[in-house]
Amino acid sequence: MPSPTVIILPGWRNSGPGHWQTLWADSLPSVLRVEQDDWVAPVRQSWVARLSETIEQAPGPVVVVAHSLGCITATHLPPAIAQRIHGALLVAPADPERRGVLADFAPVPYQRLPYRSILVASSNDPYCPVRTAGAYARAWGSEFVRLNDAGHINVDSGHGPWPLGLALLQSLGAEVPAGSRLAEPVDGAAYSSPA
Repeated sequence: MPSPTVIILPGWRNSGPGHWQTLWADSLPSVLRVEQDDWVAPVRQSWVARLSETIEQAPGPVVVVAHSLGCITATHLPPAIAQRIHGALLVAPADPERRGVLADFAPVPYQRLPYRSILVASSNDPYCPVRTAGAYARAWGSEFVRLNDAGHINVDSGHGPWPLGLALLQSLGAEVPAGSRLAEPVDGAAYSSPA
């Protein structure tokens, strides 16, 4: 089977220069990046439609790499589109029920995802309590990776190329070229399988 296309799905306000999503989009093979019409005032219907269009552009199976509100967007996909997903790396999910500008994405779906997923969350993410992220992981059937004091897992929290994320992406079947900095897990990472 050919390597899946990697779909980079940024969250609210996009992922700018230096963000690991941007660095990966610039360096990994077979990548499509989702571009939303409005990054500041997100509307669920249009964000889900844009993700669906991007997945449909891919020639075969895809691995979705979502950050923040992108994680929640992916869980709202219609079943016919979700079937194209081979796996998903869901990083630092948002909590739309706690932030008014994201309220259109609530309620968050709490059903098992029809593909393998890994959810990575931080013990001190200012946008989503780790307890909420853990509840998402249980509901979605995601493998759960808990990082200690990693903030929102973005540029502001010191995450550039993020080798641990690349290793997790590779475990989902995505092609990560030899020579990419795949390092051992970050200190304080705790891993658990879905319940």
